[in-house]
Amino acid sequence: MDMKLELVSVPVTDIDRAKAFYVDQVGFVADHDIPVDESLRFVQLTPPGSACSVVLDVNMTSMPAGAQQGLQVVVDDADAAYAYLVGRGVAAEPVVEFPWGRFTFFADPDGNRWAVQQIMRG
Repeated sequence: MDMKLELVSVPVTDIDRAKAFYVDQVGFVADHDIPVDESLRFVQLTPPGSACSVVLDVNMTSMPAGAQQGLQVVVDDADAAYAYLVGRGVAAEPVVEFPWGRFTFFADPDGNRWAVQQIMRG
């Protein structure tokens, strides 16, 4: 039986600010932006090339804004990803190298933290 991770909640305080950050600066694709009712708006975004999306969470879970600290995407070139992010106004950290890969890190306006990994092939 396959079990595919398809959606991860990212708790934020302001949907419009978070959507602008992820779409306009980080480059995620805006898949859905649907008002469900007066207290719930379903905004789903997908990193380019990813099979897993995120949903911007204001009222969907009990997680406080900024609680996601281990989100990770994988890229072919960490240096290019760093340059791309910084060039779009994201406060990404300079690339660091570990035995398991090269990384740059960034956080969204609420403090949800992302790792961008270039896997090192031995």
